[in-house]
Amino acid sequence: MAKQKIVVKVTMNTEKKARKALQIAVSLSGVESASFVGSDKDQIAVTGEGIDSVELTTLLRKGVGYTELVSVGPVEEKKPDAAKETNPTVASLNFNPYQYYYGSYGMPCYAYAYEI
Repeated sequence: MAKQKIVVKVTMNTEKKARKALQIAVSLSGVESASFVGSDKDQIAVTGEGIDSVELTTLLRKGVGYTELVSVGPVEEKKPDAAKETNPTVASLNFNPYQYYYGSYGMPCYAYAYEI
């Protein structure tokens, strides 16, 4: 099954009812996330796979009060933009402390002289 998003409008007068409504929404099987939406935060958006919208509204009506099913639909997958896909170039920090001591012939050339 595909992921679906269910938006339910619930009458929540107190903070206790809001917490209880969110707890009921999350307790259903298949729910991945639930959050408050809307201008008055009186709607709950539930996202997941195989969620029964009738069971959700029935449980919310029993536990909290008046509940109205606003919408049921598939989750819109966000596709990354072409600009966001390209990673910014990161300068690699390959620091070699011996780069000034080695000559082009591959042998080390030390800065001090040997005395024999």
